[in-house]
Amino acid sequence: MTRFLIVPQWQGSPSARAMLLTDGAAAIAGDLPRRDTTILDVPLEAGDSLGTGIRRLSALLRTRELVAEQLSGAADAPVVIGGDCSVSVFALAAVDTSDLAVLWCDAHPDLNEPSTSPSGAFAGMALRAVMGDGEPQLALDPGIPAERIVLLGARSIDDTERDVLDGLTQLSPTDLDDTDAVAAAVRATGATRVWVHIDVDVLDPAEFEGVSEAAPFGVTANGLAAALRRLRDEVPLAGATIAGFAPRSPADAVLDLGAILRLIGAVA
Repeated sequence: MTRFLIVPQWQGSPSARAMLLTDGAAAIAGDLPRRDTTILDVPLEAGDSLGTGIRRLSALLRTRELVAEQLSGAADAPVVIGGDCSVSVFALAAVDTSDLAVLWCDAHPDLNEPSTSPSGAFAGMALRAVMGDGEPQLALDPGIPAERIVLLGARSIDDTERDVLDGLTQLSPTDLDDTDAVAAAVRATGATRVWVHIDVDVLDPAEFEGVSEAAPFGVTANGLAAALRRLRDEVPLAGATIAGFAPRSPADAVLDLGAILRLIGAVA
């Protein structure tokens, strides 16, 4: 039975509309089985940078603690619902990553560090933290090496991210024309389990609108769901994250929830 953990965190987002992420998390939670769903009481306040280059760090650290309390020692593969992308970092910090690959599905590679980030928002540093780099209070220790990371759908890239990006296995949206492409890339890492991170901005804005920063030429929900189901046939799932849902209104949320539920069905 799949366990769902709702983490309606907004403090890692660079968006001026970051609070919409809490609405998105609530909308998804409303369509999940109540008895299998836990909603975290994350901090409401913005928080302080604590002298670092990361905005709202104190709130992020508290959310990290709450996620660890829920996931440490968990037997089943959880599905974590954000909130912003940094909830994936907190989830991965709470599980055994020694044999783990990460499939990072995102329009943005999230590979900045505090010294290079244009916004100071941790969501834009999330994958770099997964690799063990950046602010020590948030980075995984040990980090997951580049050879066990597969990046899918990244197409809005900062110049400061390109050097690290070149060291990762990358798949484009058109690679999903081959349903086996994702599974093959993860198998090639040699890992025995995989964590799937999905920022919904990886989807093409022609079929999905509820994101803070849309990027054209993304993947389709059906194509991604099919690739994830094929991946699960090949590599056991350690867990998954779905993040970045920021609908402008309840009516807009309803329009996008079909795509999100297809993705949840593919990883749950």
